[in-house]
Amino acid sequence: MSDLTARATVRDSAIAVFARDGFSASVRTIAEAAGVSPGLVIHHFGSKDGLRAECDTHVLEQTRNRNLASLRDPVGDAVSLDHQLADLADAGPSLMYLLRSVQQGGDLARTFIERLVADTERSMAVGVAAGRIRPSLDEAARARYLVAQSIGAMLVDLAVHPPPDHADSAAIVAAYAQRTMLPAAEYATHGVLTDTTVLDAVVAYRGSER
Repeated sequence: MSDLTARATVRDSAIAVFARDGFSASVRTIAEAAGVSPGLVIHHFGSKDGLRAECDTHVLEQTRNRNLASLRDPVGDAVSLDHQLADLADAGPSLMYLLRSVQQGGDLARTFIERLVADTERSMAVGVAAGRIRPSLDEAARARYLVAQSIGAMLVDLAVHPPPDHADSAAIVAAYAQRTMLPAAEYATHGVLTDTTVLDAVVAYRGSER
């Protein structure tokens, strides 16, 4: 196994272990999952914190790439939707890792969320430029709200439908998608309100505060 392959294997195993067990998981547990020695983990990443930092970066990159892919290739029929759901299930460890980061709190979680918000704003800009997403009165605020909404929805769903200990991340995410994809798609496409009365009032109120 080359150094590059070994490094990626350890990183991917760490994401899966952190997603399953939380960030208290030991280097030894991660090494066992990757089929390597604890010493090799330290050789590649320097420390558990170094490994965590690389996992953060990789999960954010995966999330950004999924968002951009969904904008480039939007769902057009049941077959393409089935493919996207399969891809989402494959991303289960990354999504559960993301939730673990938020649940842990602290500086790392705040940094992680800020990076996720920035990536979301960039992804939304691509969608706006492509004509697939409506422009916003405040693009930065919208990106932050969407991140809070999506993460919060998953956390609430996990509280209502707690998975068994050491449950498969892909199965957890697939079940969540089945429960939420219809209302999420409807809300994103049509919204809720039938006119702009509430929005107009909020815009006027904010303008009067300045």
